[in-house]
Amino acid sequence: MSISNEAELKAMQKVSDIVAITLREMREYTRPGMTTGHIDEYGGNILKKFGARSAPASTYGFPGNTCISLNNEIAHGIPSASRIIREGDLINIDVSAEYGGYWSDNGGSFIAGQDIHQLQHLVDTSKDVLSKAISGIRNGVRIADIGHIIETGAKAAGYKVIRNLAGHGVGSSLHEQPNNILNYKEKLDYRKFRKNTVVAIETFISTASYLAVELKDGWTLAGNKGGYTAQHEHTIVVTDGSPIILTEKNNIWN
Repeated sequence: MSISNEAELKAMQKVSDIVAITLREMREYTRPGMTTGHIDEYGGNILKKFGARSAPASTYGFPGNTCISLNNEIAHGIPSASRIIREGDLINIDVSAEYGGYWSDNGGSFIAGQDIHQLQHLVDTSKDVLSKAISGIRNGVRIADIGHIIETGAKAAGYKVIRNLAGHGVGSSLHEQPNNILNYKEKLDYRKFRKNTVVAIETFISTASYLAVELKDGWTLAGNKGGYTAQHEHTIVVTDGSPIILTEKNNIWN
């Protein structure tokens, strides 16, 4: 969506605060030994406390309040009462919701307990790349140039990007124009970011894979070459200068 007045900005800030706080509290709550189903229920209760609706559940019929993906999974992992989090697991939680007719989206990857698989560098790279990408966004900047920032940052750290997952517009619905804000530079994409547009910018940084493939459950996406993938995501508003980071309260950069 494009923000046209102060009331819309306040409404987008409210729903973004909700998803950001939910993600932050879910991450802080998570411990080895818990199930992904239990953590999802915890997050769902936070959304209900705010009076918000889970976006994946209400929009697509997703079987959970949030998406929780582990280790070789990239995104859209289904929460389960039988899926136990182990020490050192790489966890991705993606929280999106609707409140008052407005939608916002955010996500982040982190390690449960001790980093026994040596994945903190991957997580930190994803965070750093997202920060650099968002810092480069302003009115008139080519969307492809932000993809270039993400890809070059990942490659410099020794990683790959997932090429068939992308950021997107958000606000009036969960996914809207501009779609396909890719993690690499598509030379034929001449679109530019426009002032007041709300977009969800996300990284998909992998140790081995470059494509996401759907598993047999019809939801979960995993890497085509295995390995681990970290994702971090903020919903922002494009301005003439530094973007407004609506989901800043998720603290994913801390």
